[in-house]
Amino acid sequence: MSNKNQPAVADALNALLADSFALYLKTKNYHWHVKGPSFRSLHLLFDEQATQILATTDLIAERVRKNGAATLRSIGDISRHQSIKDDDAASVDAETMVRNLAADNETLLAQLKDAKTAAEADGDIATSGLVDGWADETQQRIWFLKATLA
Repeated sequence: MSNKNQPAVADALNALLADSFALYLKTKNYHWHVKGPSFRSLHLLFDEQATQILATTDLIAERVRKNGAATLRSIGDISRHQSIKDDDAASVDAETMVRNLAADNETLLAQLKDAKTAAEADGDIATSGLVDGWADETQQRIWFLKATLA
């Protein structure tokens, strides 16, 4: 790798990592607290999506390290980098949960585009290729969430 844009790649990946953790926790929160007529389907959907999101975190962090940079180290570090907002509400209706997660996945998709742009500017084809797969997974999550609202 040329490393000419390495700080930009690492910064974009760390932002993506922070938002991935934030989205994972929000998705699990909703998985645990969803109720109503669509409980079972949303409970299962949220769990499936949370598992998929969590699976990317180690890969993202390892790409940061392979780019020669430090990755996030704590919950506090995540909170300083995340753009996806937490949801600490005691009660959220199921439709709002779905809308929130769809919007948050769209935020994550924008983070993925930023990471891809930085990787391509650096000639980092490995990161660029990984981002493509993560973007496809994110687009599928958005599709599934929005389809439940139709």
